[in-house]
Amino acid sequence: MSKLHNELANCIRFLSIDAVQKANSGHPGMPMGMADVATILFKDFLKFNPKNPSWLNRDRFVLSAGHGSMLLYSLLYLTGYKSISINNIKKFRQLNSICAGHPEYHPNSGIETTTGPLGQGIANAVGLAIGQEILEKKINKKIVNHKTYVLAGDGCLMEGISHEALSLAGHLKLKNLIMLFDNNSISIDGPTSLAVSDNFKKRFESYGWDYLDIDGHNLKQIFNALKKAQNAKKPTVISCKTKIGYGSPNKSGKASAHGSPLGNDEIKLVRNKLNWHHKPFVIPKYILNRWRLIGNKGKKLEKKWHKTFKKNKTQIDKILNKNFSYELKKEKINAIRELNSLATRKSSEKTLIALTKKYNSLIGGSADLAGSNNTKTKTQNIIKPGNFNGNYIHYGVREHAMSAIMNGLALHSKFIPYGGTFLIFSDYCKPSIRLSALMNLQVIYVMTHDSIGLGEDGPTHQPIEQLSGLRAIPNLNIFRPADRLETIECWELALQIKKTPSILSLTRQNLEPVRTKYSKLNKSSFGAYEIYRSNRKIDLTILASGSEVSLAIKISNYLKKQNIYSKVISFPCQELFVKQTKAYKEKILNETKFKFSIEAASTENWKKFVGNSGICFGIDDFGKSAPYKDIYEYFGLTINNISREIREKIKVKK
Repeated sequence: MSKLHNELANCIRFLSIDAVQKANSGHPGMPMGMADVATILFKDFLKFNPKNPSWLNRDRFVLSAGHGSMLLYSLLYLTGYKSISINNIKKFRQLNSICAGHPEYHPNSGIETTTGPLGQGIANAVGLAIGQEILEKKINKKIVNHKTYVLAGDGCLMEGISHEALSLAGHLKLKNLIMLFDNNSISIDGPTSLAVSDNFKKRFESYGWDYLDIDGHNLKQIFNALKKAQNAKKPTVISCKTKIGYGSPNKSGKASAHGSPLGNDEIKLVRNKLNWHHKPFVIPKYILNRWRLIGNKGKKLEKKWHKTFKKNKTQIDKILNKNFSYELKKEKINAIRELNSLATRKSSEKTLIALTKKYNSLIGGSADLAGSNNTKTKTQNIIKPGNFNGNYIHYGVREHAMSAIMNGLALHSKFIPYGGTFLIFSDYCKPSIRLSALMNLQVIYVMTHDSIGLGEDGPTHQPIEQLSGLRAIPNLNIFRPADRLETIECWELALQIKKTPSILSLTRQNLEPVRTKYSKLNKSSFGAYEIYRSNRKIDLTILASGSEVSLAIKISNYLKKQNIYSKVISFPCQELFVKQTKAYKEKILNETKFKFSIEAASTENWKKFVGNSGICFGIDDFGKSAPYKDIYEYFGLTINNISREIREKIKVKK
């Protein structure tokens, strides 16, 4: 190796070693092992501009092996990103430091995505690569022609999400996607041979990837492999055989280098072995200047690119237009005019038909359930292998990868991705949904068949605890609309709220319209609102969401005949309701002592609204396989049963 390369790479190694040691926590082994590969990538191939981290045509670098975060922070500091200072690195893993234990997405920082849960970064990278291909096709190659690089480790490739994402990437022939596989054969427990005996070459070739096998410490091999990948016709993986903890006399190639500080004594030995005789966190000025020159290359590239960009800016703005107000208003008028009994999944489809006729910013998809989720419209074109002139993705039976890929699409530019599956399969999506929320991404999950109302498919397919589990995730809006008009309103909110992902929980079964008058005001924006009142003076309040709102109104009318008066509150989004003013919440909840909730799912999230004086009507057991009306009867979610229990609770005689 050349002296210059060693000095550049050792900057990464020792910043990583020193930061982990100071924090007394972290993973030094991967940055030490992959420093050679990362140095050549950033020096000779990566297109980026630290002065403008959000440059549209930059290459994306994703660290899927997020535990090796100091590799990324070191590179960002060395190349001149303002977001990462030497003081930030000294505060590695400390409270409110941008140099968190695992990378956390910050706009305009150089940290492209949040990683840590292994395999997520791979799927994010697939989404980024798809976003690049779509934009390139819709605009032109002079404006969009970048690569997506993802650094993944053995652990990433053990996770099931990696199989889902890599398989789809190969199918779509994402030629601008390049994976750097840190093939060091070590995991936390020890050698990967304890649990893995995959033939990686055959595995990737079966996906439709190019597979290159190199020595991750051989500069010529690293350079040649990266060069070859530049002109690939399909995605490329470069298997880099590296030594974890490279340079450590006693821990190199061992699990002890993976997830613990090396220790002061061992660090002294590493410094001697690698001829690095500088104090902790000290980078000699002449070496730092060489790194800054590497960072400065992108400034010229972007300046040249910007001349072409300016000429096409109007076209780009048109493609990424997000003003949906006219179409949504028209849909609301149509909903009132027609007043049909519709499943909310069908109401969602009608809304999407209106939106996708005009807008390219919506990128739809489904995990092999397009016909059931009603997520694909007739005007949408399918994205196919090597052909990205479309706005709909058939993800196949890959719910987890679909969700993480949508995160990548949202991160790439101003796309709003939406993807469909059954609500029960949110269990497969949840890790990626959680990361959508953590990163403040505008991602829309269309989840249908949202209750026992799906009927005969039975308890394996009937979501019970899923709504409660999803509602527990911070910064996530769960919308459960009661009819077509509420569905339109919920779509409107999902498209307006920029920093919060949304879940649309939609029915299979038809629902009667509960709103029959047009309103300029989006009532669903309050999270909960009064939808029906049987008398000016009332005895009780009934709270309900989705398919149970109509049932609640029927119960209110039934009780009215017995001189028991109530108001019905439609509750399309609990998360928006809790954000309302104290006065508004008291108006909704505190008018009566007695409150009752109805939702064909777990009752857990309703207890805080109902209090001790009421009853939460729902299902705290698994479902049943039968026609849906029979299941509602079985669980007591009927007019007669709920009315009887309400009467008994408030001690009013028939």
